[in-house]
Amino acid sequence: MAERQERTAPDAVLTRIGQVVMLHHAGDREEARRRLLDLWAEIGEHGEPLHRCTLAHYLADTQDDPSDELAWDLRALSAADEAEEADGAEGAVGLRGFYPSLHLNLAADYVKLGRTEAARSHLHRARGAATALGDDGYGDGVRAAISRLALRLENDGDPGSDSWGPPRQRPE
Repeated sequence: MAERQERTAPDAVLTRIGQVVMLHHAGDREEARRRLLDLWAEIGEHGEPLHRCTLAHYLADTQDDPSDELAWDLRALSAADEAEEADGAEGAVGLRGFYPSLHLNLAADYVKLGRTEAARSHLHRARGAATALGDDGYGDGVRAAISRLALRLENDGDPGSDSWGPPRQRPE
């Protein structure tokens, strides 16, 4: 019974991240960045991979410099991969829905930095990982963003636009 309660109990760190993300979505990017960085300092480089992945994933959105955004997105992917390596498929279940967005974000970062081949590589990975997405608003949004970025790369569109980016919310 206690094990079951642990699995269904809310995760305080993810709740705190979610609260800061709402602040960011409300338009206070600087304060959101500051609070997310405070959380990062609290959980540290060796905190739970799910926490690090989620936090880095959202921290990337608060960055002004595309290189900084890339660095946070790479941290998010690294944490997701670490969870998968440490716990196998069972450990990655909570992160499986993140992979399409993680790779899509990296593809978008590389487009902003003019690294088209790296962008195409991560876009390909995003498409492959998209099979893990549900048929819901989040999944539809990520799939649509993958399609928009693919069209932009095919047409060599304006890399400065971020209207093709993925939605940022925690998959259910």
